[in-house]
Amino acid sequence: MAKTSIAVYCGSNFGKHPEYKRDAEAFGTWLGEHNYDMVYGGSSVGLMGCVSRAAMDSGSRVVGVEPQFFIDQGVEQHDLDELIVVNTMSERKATMIAHADAFVALPGGVGTLEEISEIMVRVHLRISKANTIDRTLLAHCFLLNTNGFFDGLKLQLETMLLEGFMLEETFRRIHFCDSLEELCEDLLKHNPPV
Repeated sequence: MAKTSIAVYCGSNFGKHPEYKRDAEAFGTWLGEHNYDMVYGGSSVGLMGCVSRAAMDSGSRVVGVEPQFFIDQGVEQHDLDELIVVNTMSERKATMIAHADAFVALPGGVGTLEEISEIMVRVHLRISKANTIDRTLLAHCFLLNTNGFFDGLKLQLETMLLEGFMLEETFRRIHFCDSLEELCEDLLKHNPPV
């Protein structure tokens, strides 16, 4: 039986605060130590490189999904268990979703925001990995809110909820975790390793 696989979205830069790198490395290590596999965007740079390297070093099977144009720039991680090469960013997102059981965003830029936003939509609509609507599906997504990084996004979602544009049950399945410990506890609760 396949292990539970976590999709990790995060920045290709390190950000301004050392806590971002610290938490990315610690999360990758935790994934391996707790018998999770990982799928991510395939790059060796920034937080993406930190989390993937730590996960591999701790025993996770790590799958990268990288568009050819990034490979041409030489940023892919070279010793992954599997590197899936795609043509577009849309293919990258779809492939990562197909390979994952749970979805985690660490701090990052607009690419990270786009990726985790798509997951929020899937959580809301209860779209399965097979791209069908499953009303019994209770998927969750998780955001590691290091240094309050996602506070603005959380406030926006709270506004959507208050103004009647988001359901309470959807909001409850989007987890803003203020510490790595909280993120890990939530993952173990909602997506335990197989």
